[in-house]
Amino acid sequence: MSDTSQAPKRNGHGHLRDIIYGAIDGSVTTFAIVAGVAGAGLSPLVIIALGFANVIADGFSMAAGNYTGTKAELDDLNRLRRIETRRIAEDPGGIRSELCEILAAKGLGDGTLERAADEIAAEPERALAMILDGRYGLSSIDPHPMRAALATFGAFLVAGMVPLLPFLLSLPHAFATATGLTLASFFAIGAYKSRWSLAPWWRSGLETLGIGGVAAAIAYVVGSFFAI
Repeated sequence: MSDTSQAPKRNGHGHLRDIIYGAIDGSVTTFAIVAGVAGAGLSPLVIIALGFANVIADGFSMAAGNYTGTKAELDDLNRLRRIETRRIAEDPGGIRSELCEILAAKGLGDGTLERAADEIAAEPERALAMILDGRYGLSSIDPHPMRAALATFGAFLVAGMVPLLPFLLSLPHAFATATGLTLASFFAIGAYKSRWSLAPWWRSGLETLGIGGVAAAIAYVVGSFFAI
């Protein structure tokens, strides 16, 4: 009986992508609505109503879409896992040959390659993980659809509320304040993202700031065409 205590653990993916994606989209879409409505010269109550509607509805839509996509990814991973598990049981010779090819592509020499292939083939879980990675380019770690959806929705909700705060608090020069807060939020999201990239924090921040700023400017200009 093989020792499965050393088998790869499937604890789930991290949710950095979900958080960054939700936060950027929440900031961009909500401020785009705020800028568009402000450009049209409508009242703060309209801005608040449309902004809240966007935060809830669009945030839920994004979360649902992320859940569905992640669920499809998980279903496909489980399908391939069943196929390859059956192959490991029914065709150990073919699996060993495939492991040799994968290891050779990773740069292992003949002597080391044969020993490594034998050791991996002797552990079904290890062989499965190697096949998923080498043949399909997939991780053996299970994604979590609900966690991904909640991460996206939470980030969207928090970031999407930023442009609405000055209007909710009835601050003077609410639109100018919302603009400043949102631009700062764009930059902060980008700077935070740089912790997991090779780009310096200021460059990542400016990149996200530029993307959000362009979207907001377009919405404001379009809204101004309908000013009353």
